[in-house]
Amino acid sequence: MALEYEQHLFLKELGIEPENLGCFSGEWKGSGEEILCYNPTNNKVIAKVRAASEEDYEWCVKRALDCRNLWSSLPMPTRGEIVRQIGDALREKRLLLGKLISLEMGKILAEGIGEVQEFIDICDFGVGLSRQLSGKCLPSERQDHVMFEMWHPLGAVGYITAFNFPCAVFGWNSAISLVCGNVQIWKPSETTPLVAVALTKIIAQVLKSNGYPPEIASLVIGCGAIGERLAKDSRLPLISFTGSTKTGRKVSKLVHERLGKTILELGGNNAVIVDKDCNMDMAHRAVLFGAVGTAGQRCTSTRRLYLHRSIYNNFVEKLVDSYRQVIIGDPLDEKTLMGPLHTKMAVEMYQKGIEEAVSQGGKVLYGGKVIRDNFVEPTIIEVKPHAKCVQVELFAPILYVMPFDTLQEAITLNNSVSQGLSSSLFSSHMQHVFEWLGPCGSDCGIVNVNIGTSGAEIGGAFGGEKETGGGRESGSDAWKQYMRRVTATVNYGNALPLAQGIQFGSS
Repeated sequence: MALEYEQHLFLKELGIEPENLGCFSGEWKGSGEEILCYNPTNNKVIAKVRAASEEDYEWCVKRALDCRNLWSSLPMPTRGEIVRQIGDALREKRLLLGKLISLEMGKILAEGIGEVQEFIDICDFGVGLSRQLSGKCLPSERQDHVMFEMWHPLGAVGYITAFNFPCAVFGWNSAISLVCGNVQIWKPSETTPLVAVALTKIIAQVLKSNGYPPEIASLVIGCGAIGERLAKDSRLPLISFTGSTKTGRKVSKLVHERLGKTILELGGNNAVIVDKDCNMDMAHRAVLFGAVGTAGQRCTSTRRLYLHRSIYNNFVEKLVDSYRQVIIGDPLDEKTLMGPLHTKMAVEMYQKGIEEAVSQGGKVLYGGKVIRDNFVEPTIIEVKPHAKCVQVELFAPILYVMPFDTLQEAITLNNSVSQGLSSSLFSSHMQHVFEWLGPCGSDCGIVNVNIGTSGAEIGGAFGGEKETGGGRESGSDAWKQYMRRVTATVNYGNALPLAQGIQFGSS
């Protein structure tokens, strides 16, 4: 363990020691089980954390809630200034944090750095919001009355995030929620706790240097029991959960049983449709990144590819040739295009998925093999459009390819799965473009034209429909989820007229 740690001295620059406690609320502690942090590149232990126990959780939440009124009562631009400084602190550590993400999660360095940049960008976005969030002044039907809509903080928000984006998804929530005036309790994935420790240290330092309690941004590391505790905790009006649809159902049930609110970012089974009259080179590059990037472990990864029959053979041939050139290896090597799968379990799912596809009549056109340890070949499988395997989100670099004859057929196939996150059409046919974007087109939350399914910008609300959960994070008006709406009516006259002209007793 010590040798593995010494090989990555940048951990010290991020304030991470070989043994870190996994619970923070102004100070670090942890009395729960020991969690080992593995490097998916070689399955060696990097470090270990001591998870939060039930008692630690309660200590953490109480300390955070004690800061609730202080933080929510600050002027919003003041909170925005703190978020601006968090963004600047992340800029200073961007490369180091990118390396840590690659080390602990397994995505290539360029993507790790890009994930930190997402957090930086959403901080910039949040600063802008802090100067412009507003309610409405509404016309009243009653004489000498005025109605207002005002937005107030929820007070406290819980986040449960996934391994595949250990930095960015937290950033989407944290930067906006902090600007809105909430304290936060974050439970990261138990397989990527070091990224969470590093980010929490950075945020805590910014808060402390400005004279605010670091308990405002608290952290609890643990397994499913801690996540369940968060979901059940009625002191947290909103739970933002990112993960599988299966777990999301459980979280949703627990939160809604207590009439809490949720933001659910769940499964994605994303399709690209390539029309016969599009820019083929652009479509090819988008599919390659969408299917191979992050070793297929993005919720927006391209999993289904529908090709117009007239271009099917040529496109597949070119795609197979590109797959052969993908450099697979250590994600910290800048030449690498695809790193390892995150865990041994993911490798087993990859193998099982290929076996099931073949048993359903699928033909492996490229890949399908485990290279070593957690490293696998990116895989292309030709399948029938209605094969059962196509309905399942497999978190691995497996791409199903299928032909289509008409756009309406392709749209129907795109919409035929239970997930509804991201979708893309490549076409130069204007009528096809607007059919795709229209109410009878893609049923996903993200509907793209001439770009791939991966790589959402922070300015738009991110999320999907159906079994993807219906949540929205990041840009647009997603901030409203972190606040509560108040409708206020002010009577500045001397009479007391009732709404709808109701007469009740003598005037």
